[in-house]
Amino acid sequence: SWQQIFENNHPIHIEYCSGNGEWIINQALENPHINWISVEMQFPRVRKIWSKSQNMGVKNLFIICGEALTFTQKYIKQPCFQAYYVNFPDPWPKKRHAKHRIIQEPFATELARCALPEATACFVTDDSTYAAQMQSIMHLHPQWGQPVHTVLEGCSGSSYFERLWLSKGKQINQIFTELA
Repeated sequence: SWQQIFENNHPIHIEYCSGNGEWIINQALENPHINWISVEMQFPRVRKIWSKSQNMGVKNLFIICGEALTFTQKYIKQPCFQAYYVNFPDPWPKKRHAKHRIIQEPFATELARCALPEATACFVTDDSTYAAQMQSIMHLHPQWGQPVHTVLEGCSGSSYFERLWLSKGKQINQIFTELA
């Protein structure tokens, strides 16, 4: 159980597609009263997240090396998450590759299944086409409330990809919704 893993009963927030872990490490350090789970499928990135967490003494972070949908479907058996984050997932910009995007109807369904009442989901992307798809998928899903699309102003400085895309003049889109 998560209570055994974290040795406490704090709320659990999960970030999918954690990249090099900069955002989630900062969140775990700034919010010690929350347990954090990082799900990243590229092992070199997982190794970076683990190394950073060890070097910084992060105690409230559990790291998963695996594919997001598979992890959620196969290993999460009951509602346990209060917040979901997907920051700068691969947009798979070519039309023929769009089927590989993480934010799709089956993933939205799994998030709803594993969510505690009043859970939230926040997705951030620099790809406006993907942002529109994210908003549409969450809007059409019966268990998620009306998604709010916001264009973020400025840089919070907590993500490598956020700084990268802003430096290239890209617009940062945030899609936020709550479990209905």
